[in-house]
Amino acid sequence: MSNKMQSKKNFKLIPFITALLIPISLGLIVSIFIPNMKSLYESLQKPFFAPPSIAFPIVWTILYILMGIASYKVYIKKYENIDVSSAIFVYEIQLLLNILWPIIFFSFRLYGLAFIELFILFIFVILTTIRFYQKAGIKTALLLTPYIFWLIYAGVLNFYLWMLNEM
Repeated sequence: MSNKMQSKKNFKLIPFITALLIPISLGLIVSIFIPNMKSLYESLQKPFFAPPSIAFPIVWTILYILMGIASYKVYIKKYENIDVSSAIFVYEIQLLLNILWPIIFFSFRLYGLAFIELFILFIFVILTTIRFYQKAGIKTALLLTPYIFWLIYAGVLNFYLWMLNEM
């Protein structure tokens, strides 16, 4: 049986939908509980390289979809008797850190603490990427690279927002 036929046979619809819905739902929940993120962002003094507020929901939706696909590719490895628990555990921690950042930044307006939290999130995304690579290969790990690059950009932006608005 060819690899393409085997992968179609191994496709699991419910785990796939669940894997997509988890990060997307978490992002949606945060936006519901912090409805004024757009106006708060727009009220901040921003550096020249700050994106318009409309960019954030677009970028995060794409990143959440990529995270979901990557987590699905890891999760289904359990059907091949591969222990994926450590990879999924690190992924879950980074998801929690991901939803914690806007709470610190927008709800409490603690830009310096948000920057530190973002750095910790970055470390956990790197760890997640490594674990995903170990469990499901390079293609799965590459799905997280846009997230890594966005976090680097977000970290620089967060730092400047902190300097311009709290210092």
